[in-house]
Amino acid sequence: MARPRKMRSVNRPPQFKAFKPAGIRSRFLEDLPLELDELEAIRLADHEGLDHNESAERMGISRSTFSRLVEKARHKVACFLIEGNCLTIEGGDVHFRGNLIRCEDCGSLTKLPFTDTASVCPDCGSANLTDLAGCFGHGGCCRRHHGNRRG
Repeated sequence: MARPRKMRSVNRPPQFKAFKPAGIRSRFLEDLPLELDELEAIRLADHEGLDHNESAERMGISRSTFSRLVEKARHKVACFLIEGNCLTIEGGDVHFRGNLIRCEDCGSLTKLPFTDTASVCPDCGSANLTDLAGCFGHGGCCRRHHGNRRG
């Protein structure tokens, strides 16, 4: 019997949910799902340049689990780049440490801990805001999981 998967900590929700080759409609492309924890592994190892031990610690998983996760993610990104699939970011056993709020009128992004809320854009005053953690079905669960720590 396999052990249950441990929840992985992810810094913040991504700004975008999908990527595709320019000039080709999504309906003509094969969908390639990249899980939120796989995206976080690439962010930590390849974007932030952290080693596997520190990355694993930040995600709350073992180093060997992190290594498998980042290799799986890199393979998917390579398939996306070579084969021209539609890379969609979704799923995974994760909790976000913090949130991003996007203003749909001016496009600004506001980083917030889950202890704070935003009702208007700090840049333009618009109330037309999107809670990016909420777009992935998260928020309250992340707040409970991380114990209301600032993030």
